[in-house]
Amino acid sequence: MKHSKINIIGLGNTLHGDEGFGVAAVNAFRESSSYPESVSFIDGGTQGVYLLDFIESCDALMVFDALIPLEYDRGVYVYRNEELPAFIHRKMSSHQMGFSELIGVAKLRGRMPKELVLIGIPPRELELSLNLSAEVSGLLPEAVEKGRAIVDSWLSAEE
Repeated sequence: MKHSKINIIGLGNTLHGDEGFGVAAVNAFRESSSYPESVSFIDGGTQGVYLLDFIESCDALMVFDALIPLEYDRGVYVYRNEELPAFIHRKMSSHQMGFSELIGVAKLRGRMPKELVLIGIPPRELELSLNLSAEVSGLLPEAVEKGRAIVDSWLSAEE
């Protein structure tokens, strides 16, 4: 499937420890990668409604975020397309619920990306801190690699 525009968004509040995982992941991904201009890296932080254009303006969307999977085992989780809607309602902070609503708005407007991937981890520490916990920091390289493999597959499908 051809993707003319790929957006990679990192969500989270970097002032609350592991809640900043998504932002840390997108920054690590950007720093360790060299992709064409059709791939954009966005620090989405806690921007909420301001992210709608980034969701609607691409063919493929990848989102990194700290989340609590139903299983709650420590690890990196990847959710794609139809796996996502039921899951993202179980988020733990206001910006994340905002993301769920943004997906709903994009669907209603008929402007959903062809591909949607959420890569996340369960947070360990959510106290006021600028640093990820050691456990979550240890999962960061795996999350970035999983993201890289997906983006590479999206780009190779274009050739």
